[in-house]
Order: sequence, then C-alpha cells, then structure tokens
Amino acid sequence: MPIFGFLSGQFIDVIEWTDDGRGTLVSRFEREGHEIKYGAKLTVREGQAAVFVHEGRIADVFTPGLYKLETNNMPVLTALQHWDHGFRSPFRSEIYFVSTVRIGNLKWGTKTPVIARDPEFGPVRLRAFGTYAIRVADPARLLAEIVGTDGSFITEEITDQIRDVIVQEVSRALAASGLPVLDMAANTAALSDRVAGEIAPTLAGYGLELAELYVESVSLPQAVAAALDDHTTAGIARRPARAVPQSPPASPPPPPPEAETVWHVAEGGEARGPYPRAALGRMAAAGEIGRATWVWTPGQDGWRRAGEVPDLAQLFPPAPPPPPED
Repeated sequence: MPIFGFLSGQFIDVIEWTDDGRGTLVSRFEREGHEIKYGAKLTVREGQAAVFVHEGRIADVFTPGLYKLETNNMPVLTALQHWDHGFRSPFRSEIYFVSTVRIGNLKWGTKTPVIARDPEFGPVRLRAFGTYAIRVADPARLLAEIVGTDGSFITEEITDQIRDVIVQEVSRALAASGLPVLDMAANTAALSDRVAGEIAPTLAGYGLELAELYVESVSLPQAVAAALDDHTTAGIARRPARAVPQSPPASPPPPPPEAETVWHVAEGGEARGPYPRAALGRMAAAGEIGRATWVWTPGQDGWRRAGEVPDLAQLFPPAPPPPPED
C-alpha cells in the first residue's frame, strides 16, 4: 500500500504520496469519503505530479512543490465550482498522483519472424530484440487516455501496449529497409532512431515520452545462419593465397684478408723479428738496417740481402753510381 498523508478530524488537511517502489505509475489518493479542507497542504515531490479530478472532469495539475489549496492556485477547479473570492468551504475531488520519473530497461522483441528481402539470400525471416525507456510527459492526458478511474495503475499495464507499437514499427522498418542482412548489425543505431521517431507521436497521444529505444540485435533463423556460415567459409576458400615476399639471396661473404708478410732480421749471428714491412721501413729510415742486412720470411729459400728482395729494396734510397774517374 502507498503511504499517504492522513486526516485531521473530519477534513483532510495534508495530501501527499510516497512511491512504494513497486512500479506504480498512477496512484489515487484515498480520501475515504472525507472532504478536503480549504487551505489544506499538498506536497508534490520531485518525480511526481498531482492531478485533481472533479465530477469526472480533469481540473488542475500540480508539478513538484508545496501548495496551499486555495482558490488562487486552483483556477480550473474554482471555475468548475463557480467559487467566489471569499470561498472557504471544504470540497470533494479525486486526486491522482502520477510518477514522472524515467522508467528504463523495458524489453521488447518480435514474437514472430519478420519477412524481409535480402539482395543476396532472397526472402529471409528476421527477429529483432532490444530495450526502451519511457516517462510520463503529460499526466492529465495519461489519466484521460489510459488510466481512467483505476486507483492503482502499474507500469506493466501499459508496457504490453507500448511493446506492440514498437514491434509493429520495427517490423515495418526491417521489411522496408532494403539492407542486406550482413549489414544489419552495423545499422542498428539508424534503425533505432527511425523506429523511435515513428512511434513518438503515438506515445505522445498517451501522455508518454520515449526516453530511449535500442535495437540490440537482429537475428536470422538457424538454417539461414548456418547457410551464411557455409557461404563465408566458401568465400575464404576461394580467396587466392596471399603471396609471401621472398628475401633477396644473401651475398657471399667477402674473402678473408691476405695475411701480412713479416720478416726476420739477422745481425751479428742473431735473428730478430718478425717485423711487418712498415716496421722495417721505419728501421731503414733510422739507419738500423740497410741493403746488406740479412732478411728472411716464411716461404723464402734461405736468407737474402734486404736490397736483393724486390718488396724491401724500395725501402732504401737508391745507391749512387760509382764516381767518375779523373
């Protein structure tokens, strides 16, 4: 049971409603035959609206706030009752509290397959599923068009009707889209926007606003899905193998450097070395060896004078010719 403000004596002087959290969309304030005291306090909380119905006619609608019920803030009810400015008597009215909060995570889905024509597979049967959210935008219209005199109206009493509206428009959109089934998943956002735009006027006629709508999936019959898998597999098999780039042949390694020739030097019956040719050049420049110095290198047949070895003769300055005779 919703929690209401209670009575003060014979007349009602506090009017309020606390949502019971069970999905109640509209709840009538139970006055139990008592009259509402002139100047009574009306509390309308955030996410609520209060609608006064007098003698079967919708009168005033109150948005969130704290009100003192007097003629100056009940213009419609005052006109219906022909109250004058000095009116102070209690009165009788039905008061309906309406929840205006967003109601989300509501499900919808096609009960039967929708026939659509695919440019590749021909006629196919599709199913679609998703979620939506609503809120009350016009409490008075909701009361007049849907709720009537129901004292406690819950969300489930309207969601079946809204679901039918959504499914009808989704069926139209799928059949008329002309999209290949392979492209359906990439176009669910556009499909959602189209369906939301088409059903918004219908919901507005109920006093409701579509807060959001999502087409979450479009599915194929199992046999068509299996054929699609086979088609995909065959397409992959027909695709030419991708050429693997070949690495250029490796170039042969460079030949090893030739071993440098080294020389041994013999002086005074003793051999020294080995010395590379550059060291012998420095020794020749310093006068430590000369053309008559004995040298030997591996592969040479015995010791030879340095001046007789072509590779070493260049290290020594040429000898001057014999001087002329007088």
